Order: sequence, then structure tokens, then C-alpha cells
Amino acid sequence: MKSASERDHEFTEFVRVRRTALVRVASLLLSGDQAKAEDVVQVALTRLYLAWPRVRPDTLDAYARRCVVNAAIDDRRSLFHRREQVRAELPDVAAVEAPYTDRSAVLALLATLPKRMRAAVVLRYIEGLSSAETAAALGCSEGTVRSQSARALERLRARLPQPSHHPV
Repeated sequence: MKSASERDHEFTEFVRVRRTALVRVASLLLSGDQAKAEDVVQVALTRLYLAWPRVRPDTLDAYARRCVVNAAIDDRRSLFHRREQVRAELPDVAAVEAPYTDRSAVLALLATLPKRMRAAVVLRYIEGLSSAETAAALGCSEGTVRSQSARALERLRARLPQPSHHPV
């Protein structure tokens, strides 16, 4: 049996190594809302910390992703989210420019998908999880992951801007 300080040290190390990836997943699930993604990951990490002694080491990554997916879905259902009003205000600090310009286009395309389809695409194709790992993270069957992914990709392809072909 591990002491509380050993468990805390292991959890802290896990967060240090995996937090950035979890925020990236949350950001994609939330259509690029970085602030909301940070909040969702904080909720997910709190849930993970409470369950830490019971989580098997070989399933930590999957369990953490599942916590993020659940927290993102819960956030969308919350009463606060439905009452929240967005106001146009200038940020205190300028945003850091993304190293590529297509990020906003990708986020806009992902935002057109229903949340379960978006989660399947993000986990399967952006995070590179297998169908089984994605199914475990979403709490569904592999067949559901495959069908949700296929439908999502079909929708995304239909919405992708078509390159213009100009003869040279």
C-alpha cells in the first residue's frame, strides 16, 4: 500500500507529463475554446485525483481521457453554460498566434459536428487512438465509434472547401 505522499507524487508527475495533451483534447472537443478547455481539464483532473488509488496504472491515460470527455459533456449540460452570455471585450493580453493558419478552419469544421461525433473524430484521428481505446474513452462499442467516425468524416468532407483548379 502506497503512502499518501507517494500517491500525490505519482499524480503530480502524471499531470506534469499529460496535462498539455489533455488540454488539447478538451480544446478540440470544445471547438477551440481554450479557457473552457482549461476548466474542463481541471474538473477532469480533480475527478482523476479522487479516483487515483483505484485506477490501474495501465489504464491511466484512457481513464484520464474519459474524465476529460465526461467533463466536456457535463460542461455543455450545465445550467451555467445555458445562462452564460458572451460579451465582446478586449482581452488583457494579446493571444499567441498559432504556428499555422488552418487551426481556426479545423476548429470551425469540428464545431459543425454533434459532440459525440466530434469526440470520436478527435480521439480517433487527432489523438491517434485505436477504435477500442476510443470506445473505452467514450463508453460505447467499437462499432459505434466506427459508424460515428465514418459519418463525421463524410460530413467534414462535404464541408471542406474544394481547391480551385486553374489551368496553368
